Amino acid sequence: MQNLSGILDVFALAPLLAIFGGVAVGIIFGAIPGLTATMAVALCLPLTFGVDPVTALSLLVGLYIGGISGGLITAILLNIPGTPSSIATTFDGYPMTQRGEGGRALGIAIFYSFLGTLVGCAVLFLVAPPLARFALQFGSFEYFAIAVFALTLVAGLSGGNLAKGLASALIGLLVAMIGLAPVDAYTRFTFGIHALDGGLSLLPVLLGIFAVSEVLKYAEGAQDAQEEAAPAFRLSGFFGVSSADFRAWFSNFTRSSAIGVAVGLLPGIGSASSNLLAYMAARSAAKDPDSFGKGNPQGLVASETSNNAGIGAALVPLMALGIPGDSVTALLLGGFLIHGIQPGPLLFTTNGPLVYTIFTALLLAAIVMLLLEYFGIRLFIRILSVPKHYLLSLVLVMCVVGAFAANNRLFDVWTLLAFGLLGYGMLRFGYPFAPLILGFILGPMIEENLRSALMSTRGEFLPILERPVAALFLGLAVLYLLLYAAGRVARSRRQRRTAQAPMPPE
Repeated sequence: MQNLSGILDVFALAPLLAIFGGVAVGIIFGAIPGLTATMAVALCLPLTFGVDPVTALSLLVGLYIGGISGGLITAILLNIPGTPSSIATTFDGYPMTQRGEGGRALGIAIFYSFLGTLVGCAVLFLVAPPLARFALQFGSFEYFAIAVFALTLVAGLSGGNLAKGLASALIGLLVAMIGLAPVDAYTRFTFGIHALDGGLSLLPVLLGIFAVSEVLKYAEGAQDAQEEAAPAFRLSGFFGVSSADFRAWFSNFTRSSAIGVAVGLLPGIGSASSNLLAYMAARSAAKDPDSFGKGNPQGLVASETSNNAGIGAALVPLMALGIPGDSVTALLLGGFLIHGIQPGPLLFTTNGPLVYTIFTALLLAAIVMLLLEYFGIRLFIRILSVPKHYLLSLVLVMCVVGAFAANNRLFDVWTLLAFGLLGYGMLRFGYPFAPLILGFILGPMIEENLRSALMSTRGEFLPILERPVAALFLGLAVLYLLLYAAGRVARSRRQRRTAQAPMPPE
């Protein structure tokens, strides 16, 4: 009966309004480049001081779900990810918009965002304690091996040119090394600039690479460009997904959900990695991998399913162990503590009704997110009717504001502009963005865990291979590279045979 009361508490007027308002504000923050789900929760956290725990947690959960999902809007319509969790959404979402399928792309992304959130809620509800205990057993060896395996996916992110993909990833790794080294805190690549001692933040790097470079690219051809009318709104089937599509994409949905859950469960990795990993897994498993990046809806399925499935999974270590899984759950931990709630193994016994309150708030927030975004599709599409020079000017202003607001320092604005120039140069010479972002995200994780592992083994590398999970992921990394190389060789041979085949007589 106590658990039932925890569920019913959410259906009071104040928690319902908090969920609705939180999701709406979260979507706005997620959709605007530079304003993330983390910033939405941080700004609204003080508002929870004077309310009861149920209303406070309902508001924070709504902000979390709305903020993660909202990034798909600008990712699809403007090729600018609103949040790091929507990076891979740009790869196929924007090409669909360019060929007049922006409405369908939004529908697919919204629908699978909802389904991914449901998967994350199910994981949190059913298997939180055992999964959290399993994740707690991971050490430096396992995290290093997982990060190395994830970095091998740069081969698939290279867009057919492995050399340029590796060069882009190397730039990301080098940029990630700027600042204080882990363990010994030795400064590297700072050139005497003390603002670099703390390294570079992800947000200005991401916005510079994707948003500022897009503005510069448009400015280059602005004189010759003609404003295009907004494409017609078309949404066939249920959210643009027919029953045949759902069956054909089900394996991709299942795999992407598993990746999102696994990444969300491991503290410190985050949805910025999960959407790229799920995207590359979908591309590797597809019968037509070359169609990815050209408007294949399965790219949207992979990205939006994985980043939203990670929401519930990231709450698992927070609620079961008191360990935040990412930056947003770290702020949620503050929300718990403000109201005298201590997350951890005893939470399920001492505050059982509150646990069910959070489960219910997650489900209701997912439904509100689905409804708000679905009925807002027509409004979102109208963004494309705004003259692009006005729209991108506003985006640039918001990027500068977001970069500055993240850490309240002007240096991040200069970082934004510097990486905008770098991104523009990469666009001009055909270097892919995704390997750079993946290298930048995973670089610190690889270095820190490798050094910790080597310290524990006194400089010996072989003991890492004696850990079953670490050995498994390192073996998978080698296997993936071998399979990728074999596939490239086989594809080039087929292309040569096709080119050498005699033309049929007319």
